[in-house]
Amino acid sequence: MNIHVLEMPLDFGASRHGSDMGPSAIRLAGLRETLQRLGHTTAQYFSPMNVDPQEYQTLINQKAKYLRPISSACTQLAEAVDNIASSGEFPLILGGDHSVVLGSLAGMSAACRKSGKSLGVLYVDAHGDFNTCDTSPSGNIHGMCLSASCGVGIPELTNLYFDGVKVDPKNVCYVGLRDIDAEERNLMKAAGVTAFTMTDIDRQGFNTVVRQVVEFFTGRVDQIHLSFDLDAIDPQWAPGVGIQVPGGLTSREALFLMEEMSCTGLVKSADFVEVNPSCDVQNKTARMAVALIARLLGDRLY
Repeated sequence: MNIHVLEMPLDFGASRHGSDMGPSAIRLAGLRETLQRLGHTTAQYFSPMNVDPQEYQTLINQKAKYLRPISSACTQLAEAVDNIASSGEFPLILGGDHSVVLGSLAGMSAACRKSGKSLGVLYVDAHGDFNTCDTSPSGNIHGMCLSASCGVGIPELTNLYFDGVKVDPKNVCYVGLRDIDAEERNLMKAAGVTAFTMTDIDRQGFNTVVRQVVEFFTGRVDQIHLSFDLDAIDPQWAPGVGIQVPGGLTSREALFLMEEMSCTGLVKSADFVEVNPSCDVQNKTARMAVALIARLLGDRLY
């Protein structure tokens, strides 16, 4: 498979700095060597992002912090993803905070529209990222990125790259939720997304939940974009994230999920985000990200 690795060193969307170093950390953890070992070709390895660092930006809107540079960076990413996906190759995006998914989904949505295919999203995250400017307690855009992609929020975000909804919320499935704001939860339920929280996993068992996830997408969509926030994993295995939330997925569960999604043959793009080396221990979280990517792209134990 020809894989285009797009580094997005963007941390404008979060309160804690450091996730801009995430792509470098993942690269240094051996991503290229891993892809080569699996027989993939790295067609491109670059950053489509061209914006000034956060320290040289002016904060204008407290309800949507750093809206302009985030919109600019994500529009640049969307164009790159659109071109790659339209050529039938695999865009692999490395964040950066989760606001980069605005560009990932806009690009994949545009490519799917050209080919007449439907798009689904598997969102592996401790958080819903479904706030708006009116509900967000922080004004951080990494907490509004999926709602905007589903058409909920301010026009500057919902109409990024092209006007209109990027993904039907009924084609969105969450795994690993355990930290959701009250008003955000209401928006998610109103939109009609499907969610498997950590409570669901505790009640049903992870294997049962993964089987339901696979069944959710099978026959529903033609392609899946997989968006993986490393804070979905318990801090015991992935401490290097901006917001540590105890009680998350184990490393084995996360790897199993990637392997099962690989087996569907539906995942045509992915982003791995929120690796923050300033909070990490011996690059443990970046190495976890590489292992997850490997399982998604065909690595097997036996």
